[in-house]
Amino acid sequence: MKMLTKFLLVFAFIFGGMQFMNAQSNWTAPASANKLQNPYKGNKTATAEGKKLYNQLCVVCHGNKGKGDGLAGMNLKPRPANLTSSKVQSQSDGAIFWKITEGKPPMASYKQALTDQQRWQLVNYIRQLGGK
Repeated sequence: MKMLTKFLLVFAFIFGGMQFMNAQSNWTAPASANKLQNPYKGNKTATAEGKKLYNQLCVVCHGNKGKGDGLAGMNLKPRPANLTSSKVQSQSDGAIFWKITEGKPPMASYKQALTDQQRWQLVNYIRQLGGK
């Protein structure tokens, strides 16, 4: 995991100064993603595992509290999403899972790096960041 974290830091800094045509704020998951059901919804163990993954992989860009203010995220354009915002929290679990899976530069895709279970665990933790 340490090597993956280092890779993500390097990736973030390399692309930090670049402008992307499609703003992250307009990033919408396909309607089919809303049909995906979270098999770990309400599972406290899964949420705790999601927190561990978040601290290993996501905190560098999204920050300790999910506000989009992580050290590497400060140089990204567009800036990382505020995971506590109503814009993120109003999305379905499936949409958030899809975004973690697919990514969109500068957000990395975690399709190959994390299992489905781990991505759902992250969804659970993101919900916790938003107070849900």
